Amino acid sequence: MNVTANQSLKPYNTFGFDVKAKQFFEVNSETDLKKILKKVYADELFILGGGSNILLTGNINRSVLHINLKGISLVNENETHVIVQARAGENWHQFVRYCVSKNYGGVENLSLIPGNVGTAPIQNIGAYGVELQDSFLKCEAVHRQTLEKKIFKKEDCHFGYRDSIFKNEFKNQYIITRVVFRLTKKHHRIHTDYGNLSQELEAMGVQYPTLKDISDAVIRIRQKKLPDPKKIGNSGSFFKNPIISKAEFDELQAKFPEVHYYQLSENRFKIPAGWLIDHAGFKGFRKGDAGVHKRQALVLVNYGNATGEEILQLARHIQETIKNRYGLELEMEVNVIS
Repeated sequence: MNVTANQSLKPYNTFGFDVKAKQFFEVNSETDLKKILKKVYADELFILGGGSNILLTGNINRSVLHINLKGISLVNENETHVIVQARAGENWHQFVRYCVSKNYGGVENLSLIPGNVGTAPIQNIGAYGVELQDSFLKCEAVHRQTLEKKIFKKEDCHFGYRDSIFKNEFKNQYIITRVVFRLTKKHHRIHTDYGNLSQELEAMGVQYPTLKDISDAVIRIRQKKLPDPKKIGNSGSFFKNPIISKAEFDELQAKFPEVHYYQLSENRFKIPAGWLIDHAGFKGFRKGDAGVHKRQALVLVNYGNATGEEILQLARHIQETIKNRYGLELEMEVNVIS
């Protein structure tokens, strides 16, 4: 366990904000985790995983707990499926690449999503027609105050679109320590019908894609559209895609016939937030070092010296503009920490 005071969090958040933590703990074992929880009152802790889904608007006047639990292991397998466990501090993309290398199917479409395994269920991360819940079996978590260890099965997590019980009823109550997945060994379900994934595979000359082909195609698409956080600070998708009723969609389409959409069911339509932001004129917008990426309007970026507060002001300006123009509420996907 490592403990430092007045620690810069610049290396620990993908926006690259140079804010300070009053006290910084890095835990590498569950024993260390419980020691910290016994020592520091739960409300005084800020839990930090991969730092990919947070917007830090200032110094953290609390103790920051960085979860650095490592390890991937095979739990069980049969002829068709495998049960794989990953600890919370494992990098998500590296976990995906591990599964692909073993020909374990189910998470390949989630390649190159920033962050760590432990925070993935909180957000129910998703991309290209697949969500974490599709392969999630269970997770293990420790209660911040009682230190009780609890197993959350899939049905316990109340997964929704970029949502889970950990963002609602149990927000800031549990620390996820490991996640267990049920993946396919054969007869993989290949998802290629979302976005431009099939076109990318065609451009790669792939007719019958393997798991690696899917992963490589997703990586190629994301690298074309999204900035590398190591080069330009960002947290990936900043806003959720609005989901509206058919009546709301009909009204929207009547005013804007060109609007892009995905029909989820007879009465539910998803409107791409990136399309809304782009057509409101924000793609490539920049004020100081806070901006909207030039290739993907869904991504807000720090060009070097922007503060979290400046990014937040830009996000609110975008929200207000979209509300006034389209009548739609844009909900932030990132967690704002002040």
